[in-house]
Amino acid sequence: MAEITLKDVRKAYGTVEAIKGVSLGIADGEFVVLVGPSGCGKSTLLRMIAGLEGITGGDIHIGGRRVNDVEPAERDIAMVFQNYALYPHMTVRQNLAYGLKNRNTPAAEIDRRIITAARTLEIEPYLERKPRQLSGGQRQRVAMGRAIVRQPAAFLFDEPLSNLDAKLRGQMRIEIKRLQRSLGTTSVYVTHDQMEAMTLADRLVVVNAGRIEQVGTPIELYERPATTFVATFIGSPSMNLLKGTDMTAGWSLAPDVPRPSGEYTLGVRPEDLSPLPADGATLPFEATVRIDGIELVGAESLMHGKLENGTDLVFRVPGRARHEIADTVKVGAKADALHIFGAGGERRGRGW
Repeated sequence: MAEITLKDVRKAYGTVEAIKGVSLGIADGEFVVLVGPSGCGKSTLLRMIAGLEGITGGDIHIGGRRVNDVEPAERDIAMVFQNYALYPHMTVRQNLAYGLKNRNTPAAEIDRRIITAARTLEIEPYLERKPRQLSGGQRQRVAMGRAIVRQPAAFLFDEPLSNLDAKLRGQMRIEIKRLQRSLGTTSVYVTHDQMEAMTLADRLVVVNAGRIEQVGTPIELYERPATTFVATFIGSPSMNLLKGTDMTAGWSLAPDVPRPSGEYTLGVRPEDLSPLPADGATLPFEATVRIDGIELVGAESLMHGKLENGTDLVFRVPGRARHEIADTVKVGAKADALHIFGAGGERRGRGW
């Protein structure tokens, strides 16, 4: 196992800078997830750690060793890919053994590691099968097994579950987290799926346009997003964002709610909004919404609507919706559920 450190890492393709000075420390045994939209640079960062992509500037250290010019095979890492990367003509056992044989590992040690990994991943009954005889989930377990038998200092995962259906992805998330905890191996995982990121990570790294927007535990990023980008990327449905210049357009803040002078953005999550009671009780934030869409999602309903100025707003209600399309509903939120961002999209404190 080993810590991984990135210091002002940069990557340029000609005049286009894809990674713009990323610095990040990953502790020994930590599970860190890089999350962000397609094209943000998260997979490029992972490939740079692996040595599959050269760096333009900065330094990468694995286990205290600078690896900028170290070949991928010498970095003591194992990578799990999206497409499994299994040899179709080999059995599962042969796939697991291949990398160890190339390192001249003794046959008895190869057998021991294969059996240990196969039992851990529950693929022991499939050792003599070929990849085409396996389901997608079984193939992904084999790909993970091939990484485990290496006993590397770190695991790197590049969107390994994106080819699986939703149910199987959920099951494999649990398996990967359980496995990482039992092995205690430093792990870096790339995904664009924020649900996957939230459930797997010890710490989340939100990447946007080649830069890190915010680093923290999943709950820290959910409860205190540093920017409007993080606020809308983490959480499903996304946080509602309302421009502070629209005070007369269907929503209002109580006078005692702190806010900056000039332009700002108010954020409030759908689950923190609720219809106001008929007895006239008020909340620090209130908005009038005309409903134009309803989603029943099991134990709750998502109500989609618009304010007077056309801004979209989503709120949740428990169970089945009590309102219908075209209804006008007044909703509100408590002061501690409100997020204030400055004109540049950065989070603002209480000392305006």
